[in-house]
Amino acid sequence: MIARSELLGRLETAVGRSRIVALLGPRQVGKTTLAREFAAGREAVIYDLEDPVDASRLAMPKEVLGEPRGLVVLDEVQLRPDLLPVLRVLADRQPLPARFLLLGSASPELIRGASESLAGRVEFVDVGGFGLAETGFDEWRLLWVRGGFPLAFLASSDADSLAWREGFIRTFLERDLRQFGIGVPPESLRRLWRMIAHYHGGVWNAAEFGRALGESSVTARRHLDVLAGAFVVRLLEPWFENLGKRLVRHPKVYIRDSGLLHGLLGLGTLDDLRGHPKCGASWEGFCIEQILVATPGAQAYFWATHGGAELDLLLVRGGRRTGYEFKYTETPRTTKSMLTALADLKLDELTVVYPGKDSFPLGERMHARPLAAVIEKEAQTS
Repeated sequence: MIARSELLGRLETAVGRSRIVALLGPRQVGKTTLAREFAAGREAVIYDLEDPVDASRLAMPKEVLGEPRGLVVLDEVQLRPDLLPVLRVLADRQPLPARFLLLGSASPELIRGASESLAGRVEFVDVGGFGLAETGFDEWRLLWVRGGFPLAFLASSDADSLAWREGFIRTFLERDLRQFGIGVPPESLRRLWRMIAHYHGGVWNAAEFGRALGESSVTARRHLDVLAGAFVVRLLEPWFENLGKRLVRHPKVYIRDSGLLHGLLGLGTLDDLRGHPKCGASWEGFCIEQILVATPGAQAYFWATHGGAELDLLLVRGGRRTGYEFKYTETPRTTKSMLTALADLKLDELTVVYPGKDSFPLGERMHARPLAAVIEKEAQTS
């Protein structure tokens, strides 16, 4: 059991100030465990909307949900979008007898009517897999290979972890995505997800994906947005600024959990990963996710010009611009592209994140740092 005290603290704060709190993240990431731990010792009632018994109890939702006091937890709320208008009415009661904690495996954009129904009444708390601050920085290799899903990370062996991830992928494709209105055969979606895995860290090309899937580019993008809305794919948007340069204007795509990426690529061990062509891209995606977990609220982008200059990650917070490059090498050094990004983007600092142990300067406003040092530094800043 790994304690998630930081998440519990964020949840405590959110429930204390907001009438409705939505705990959002992919399936099997530990939302239910977190919610039950939070509800323990409180006056609370929990409804699991995947449980037929609980679902039938909500045949008359306004009457049922209007009775409890304290905390009402609704697990897998995306299965019942019809409850959202009811929650809006119940949350507006004065005085308020109960607060509502919603657990969902889909973004509000994927839940029909959610953004309109709960606008101004809901606070969102994002839940991902385990982060380095939770597992311990010495476990970064294991976390990178297996990913942050609890049952994958805590498996007794690499083989057991890979088997769990392969099962998760199959269930997600064959059952979960259909809940979001995707009527594409599972094999087509599997092909799309595998394509994304092989493009991991690359710029999205809707036409190329559409041709490979036998679909229009618009349909391919819609399916990509669904995967992003289900928290398994990240779209990192490009940074635009009037710099007088031709900039790349399409997002980069990543499989958010490194363990799922490796499952899609059939990589079960660190040795498998180190020998694979996507090793560097996997390191990049893994570091990006860990840094974004440590910097809630930061605006995240990548930057690239058609002339070849690029920056893997640009974080903007409070007017401060921090750049990151990710290099899976023991000997990081400055490049012409990094110097261009430092000057053109007016970065306050540029950090090269590498898998070594020591931090050292690379030049003016440029440093090489291990991922653990970056996470600690960002946590202090946040």
